[in-house]
Amino acid sequence: MSESISIKQTIVVRARPDVLYRLALEPRRRVKWDPNLAKAEYQGENARLANNALVRFKFTRRLLGLSFTAKYGQLQAPQRGGWESVRNVGPLEKLTQGWTFKPMPGGTEVTLTLNARVMYRWIRTPIERVLHNMVATTLLELQRSVDAQGAQLLEDMGREMQERQKAEQKAAKEAAKAAKKKR
Repeated sequence: MSESISIKQTIVVRARPDVLYRLALEPRRRVKWDPNLAKAEYQGENARLANNALVRFKFTRRLLGLSFTAKYGQLQAPQRGGWESVRNVGPLEKLTQGWTFKPMPGGTEVTLTLNARVMYRWIRTPIERVLHNMVATTLLELQRSVDAQGAQLLEDMGREMQERQKAEQKAAKEAAKAAKKKR
């Protein structure tokens, strides 16, 4: 009676694979930039990113605020990793998420794969639409959060350079004035 949904999307992000690996898979970092997650925290005393580590996730209200426990697996830093739900996630029997990070010139090719098994056939279409939207927003926000850091860095460097140029111009003016007065 259950129906399967499989979604796979790829984007290129201007960042190193190890940075993206930590951003995408570390729950504390992920909850800061992913608009689909309201909460993400490790369960138990083994609070670090490792195979078989349990994590409690809570989706935002627009995703019905569903809470679930997931178990990390297939972690190979910085190339790939993912998790799968331990029990049902609302109308889903199982929900799995896998990330792959493939280095390439100018950035990293990031592929997000989401697999779900829906309990009832009649709810498959709306759930699939919601999951497609979730995957797209997650990838876009990952790219935006990485680019925002780079954009901020460039902005700061540009501001420092302007200040340095102004200081040099002012020093040159002062030197010219001092040279004029000596004549």
